[in-house]
Amino acid sequence: MRSLRLPTSVFLRSNPAWTGPRFRQLHLHLHKQNPSTSHDAVRASFSTSSKAVVEELPKDAVVQEEDVPGYNARDYYPVNIGEVLQDRYRVAAKLGYGVGSTVWLCRDLTKNGADALRTIKVCTASEPSALLNAQADREIAVAEHVATVEGEHPGRNYIRLVQDHFRITSPYGTTHCCLVYRPLGMNFTDLRDMFPGRSLDVPLFKQTLNVVLTGLDFLHQAGVVHTDISPNNILLGIHDPGLLERIEQAEVDFPVPRKTLPDRTVYHSRLLPITHGVPAISDFGMARIGDNHRGDIMPEVYRAPEVILGMEWSYAVDIWAVGVMLWDLLEGRSRFSGQRRPQPGPSADEQHLAEMVSLLGPPPQAFLQRSAACSKYWDAQGRWIAPTPVPAQSLWTREDKLSGEEKDRFVAFAQRLLCWLPEERASATDLLWDKFLYQP
Repeated sequence: MRSLRLPTSVFLRSNPAWTGPRFRQLHLHLHKQNPSTSHDAVRASFSTSSKAVVEELPKDAVVQEEDVPGYNARDYYPVNIGEVLQDRYRVAAKLGYGVGSTVWLCRDLTKNGADALRTIKVCTASEPSALLNAQADREIAVAEHVATVEGEHPGRNYIRLVQDHFRITSPYGTTHCCLVYRPLGMNFTDLRDMFPGRSLDVPLFKQTLNVVLTGLDFLHQAGVVHTDISPNNILLGIHDPGLLERIEQAEVDFPVPRKTLPDRTVYHSRLLPITHGVPAISDFGMARIGDNHRGDIMPEVYRAPEVILGMEWSYAVDIWAVGVMLWDLLEGRSRFSGQRRPQPGPSADEQHLAEMVSLLGPPPQAFLQRSAACSKYWDAQGRWIAPTPVPAQSLWTREDKLSGEEKDRFVAFAQRLLCWLPEERASATDLLWDKFLYQP
């Protein structure tokens, strides 16, 4: 059993004043673009109605998850609004869908009020979705592991783990894993895209980093490597406890359109208003428990150099990912372009590593000696030998939004996260004290 050894610095620097007024700029911008998308307009639609009218969609319409590549209706559990899952969770509204699941707002019948509302991810059938269900099993394992960790840490509040789980059997005989979470709002990719210039304002950017680093400090002390840190997996909190109840009531008063078939009903997802509660790190389906690991992890442009080159990796891959995420949130563009490419031509790994050299300089000998794969890209002295040219750029030139001393502090901060040697990257605890985060 692990116990937390919490430096005083984390308590002092890890409780950001998460300020709703930071979102006024966003609300004003959205209202100018489309008044119906503003928070107030969406909230006003939750008023009651004396008569609910259900819009039935044509039987041949392609609705929501039916548009997923390789869609097979029997892979998805046919959830119905009003259904009670596991004799406990009454389905109130559909919130979303994806390749491996549908997501629903449900009321826990053992609780009362807004605190009774939960988000449930209903995974696709176990047999055709073995990889996705393995991710569900990892989420459960991480939640159970973290529950054994003793000690207080503010980072516990900045992660979202599975609160309950169960399996259900569909009318088709397929088995489906269901994961229960506390409800959260949109991810930071969608949030960023709503801001002018697809860029968070600087105070909100710093607050977000404070929360993410505090959450990572807790996870790393608890022995968990997330491996999938990106704006997609940072979710906004819900600041208004009554919001979910209004969504629940809206489904009663103004049901979403749906397509009704003999064996299932396919619903449209209900629009969530913009929220501005404290964010949380989510999606632990790729997480690992323990200190040292091998194998391919991380979204392509977020992969740390030790992952690309097949070296052993640990908690520092999460720090690298935060370093890459800086540009996504502040600049609205990725720092790296290392996407998979059709052959012939340079590989994605070669392009990715060339860009790393341009930003970080050549890797040290201690790094090159850790993998035979390095000889494909560097000679014995660390000189780049691969065909792909090293771009003419630097961390300084890749940052356009800041200027003066603040830009200096930002670049120095980024250099502490983006290092060839994992052991040279700063810890989450140390980064919380960086001048870039706490100086105005």
